[in-house]
Amino acid sequence: MEDTKTGKISDEDFKSQIFPYCGAARAEVRVGPSFGTDISIIDLPNGYEMALTSDPLSYIPNLGLEESAWLSVHLMANDMATTGIAPQYAQFVLNLPSYVSAHDFEVYWQYIHSFCQQIGVAITGGHTGRFQGLDSSIAGGGTMIATAPKGQMLCSKWAQPGQDIVVTKQAALVATSILARSFPNTVKNLGGNEVYQEASSLFYQTSSLPEALIAAHFNHHTPKSITAMHDVTEGGILGAIYEMAVASGCGALVEAERLPLGNIPQSVCRIFNIDPAYCVGAGSMIMAVVPNSTAALLKTLEENHIAATCVGRFTVPSEGVQLLSAQGSQNIIPPDTDPYWAAFFNALKQGLT
Repeated sequence: MEDTKTGKISDEDFKSQIFPYCGAARAEVRVGPSFGTDISIIDLPNGYEMALTSDPLSYIPNLGLEESAWLSVHLMANDMATTGIAPQYAQFVLNLPSYVSAHDFEVYWQYIHSFCQQIGVAITGGHTGRFQGLDSSIAGGGTMIATAPKGQMLCSKWAQPGQDIVVTKQAALVATSILARSFPNTVKNLGGNEVYQEASSLFYQTSSLPEALIAAHFNHHTPKSITAMHDVTEGGILGAIYEMAVASGCGALVEAERLPLGNIPQSVCRIFNIDPAYCVGAGSMIMAVVPNSTAALLKTLEENHIAATCVGRFTVPSEGVQLLSAQGSQNIIPPDTDPYWAAFFNALKQGLT
């Protein structure tokens, strides 16, 4: 892995540097470390299973303490939501910059507590400290845990050829909203006040737990209607579909005109010269759905005020992961680094407000 590369590790680097070196082999680890998966699943005694997921924590002063806490809780919860089970327990390791005051930390932590409480998560431990030399929007990491009767949980690597690809909400939700809230004058000047207001309001749509739990209700019979879900993070909607296909050993065919890029995300992404289809989009969920259940799922999500779109289908691996447009088909190739990161830090360097 190049020392200068930022963002999430690539599939190649994961396979060569991490996957061969994962400690002791234990038979009860049913889903372990794997590219394109959001969680691990451990078989427990007495007919239960346990899922675990870990993610960085956010501390972004120019975004806000409440907003930073929201991201810290809900980006982890989104990963757990891909199982169809809500998170139940959480551990937080906070490595805070030395300049964080006692008051700011108290406010931030109260929001962490409140957001965990709202979704039924007990905070069971962790580690907290301030350290010299830290100056980043990442302030440590956390882990969420859930248990359920064995067989209830889903995993992003269980998509199958022939299943529909359903995408909830819009592209680049978290990137759009953070850029608008972090650089309001820039967005107002170049996109207009209405674009700024609507982009900012997208921030609290960045939880995908509600639609995941709705989808899970479709699996209260066998065979399952939804076999896999994947949270849209770095690499955006197309990156998430690519990851899900690779993890599942499938191909995919995505219709470009069906992608829910959204007018507001497209407007903000144009200002910062990034592609919303490949841009970090927490709050959107990719679902692998048995075709005869797709219409009912879309209707139920709509009744719960959650937009959702069928954008294509998973295919056999020999067909590759393809984007179909009026110009023909092309391979979906996620960028090495999500374009959001460069856009955000370049805006900071330029002194944009």
